[in-house]
Amino acid sequence: MTSASSASSSGGAAFDGENLASSIVEARGRIGPLVRTTRVEEIDILGRAGVRVFAKMENEQDTGSFKLRGATNRILRLAPEEKARGVVAASNGNHGLGVATAAARASISADIYVSNGIAASKAQRIEKAGGRVFEAGENPLDAEVAGREAAESSGRIFISPYNDWDVLAGQGTIAVEFLEQVPKIDAVFVAVGGGGLVGGIGAYLKHASPAMEVVGCWPENSVVLYESMKAGRIGSFAEEPTVSESTAGGLEEGAITFEVCKSVIDSCVLVSEEEILEAMRLVRREKEWLIEGAAGVALAALLKTAERYKGKTVVVVICGGNISERVRQLL
Repeated sequence: MTSASSASSSGGAAFDGENLASSIVEARGRIGPLVRTTRVEEIDILGRAGVRVFAKMENEQDTGSFKLRGATNRILRLAPEEKARGVVAASNGNHGLGVATAAARASISADIYVSNGIAASKAQRIEKAGGRVFEAGENPLDAEVAGREAAESSGRIFISPYNDWDVLAGQGTIAVEFLEQVPKIDAVFVAVGGGGLVGGIGAYLKHASPAMEVVGCWPENSVVLYESMKAGRIGSFAEEPTVSESTAGGLEEGAITFEVCKSVIDSCVLVSEEEILEAMRLVRREKEWLIEGAAGVALAALLKTAERYKGKTVVVVICGGNISERVRQLL
């Protein structure tokens, strides 16, 4: 697999789609004993529009989020001497919790760098899972820079939430599962932040089900990867607060997901904060599900574009169910 550090001039790293798809299949076998195969559930929220909708329930993963998959795959790939030194990650929630959990299961230490805007409950969950939490900077990208510096200075492995091939392979195992669980899928809706989830899912689908449409879904308030793809380079773009907390934040220079997402995302949908909240409220009312903002982004994108999918079958990745106190109060 191409190294995450071999960046192309456009700001991302070249990748081999066939190689990544093979790595995803291998990852599924590797993480299977430690990571839940989440169920899919058909939800009749667009029956009148003639759209058959299946939810892939990653909110039921052990940590409440898909992030456990990539973290587990990366940690299982560590050499013995790397395990002995421990790992470092940066995350304001789900990735940090995933790394802390996977590290504790492997009996290795994990330092998690967070920005000072992290919800107190999320920091506490990371610590309870066994991670040591360090605050650094005003936003997730600041924490990521600080985490990388701490890892490099101490000779430890830094586990990025998106800029790591083993992490992408772990996330891609979701696609392996739902292809087995749902017959004849026409499209999949996936929330996008750093691009690790949609990159892994999309890379496998382009290999195993190339006719399926991969729909990348963003909150209008946080569109760094979307704008970077439009501009043809990774850049800094203005962001506003969003209830999709786990997709917020910038993209580090040289991120491998830049090139991957340009190759695997077929269409893009942006949704407003109110559209996200309405989607979250809908499934809470209809299904009694409490889903996080990022999952609401994917669902809101489908609701917004439902007419395009009349007579089709779609999967919405419910990527997590971990909600901060601030967002919970809005529901």
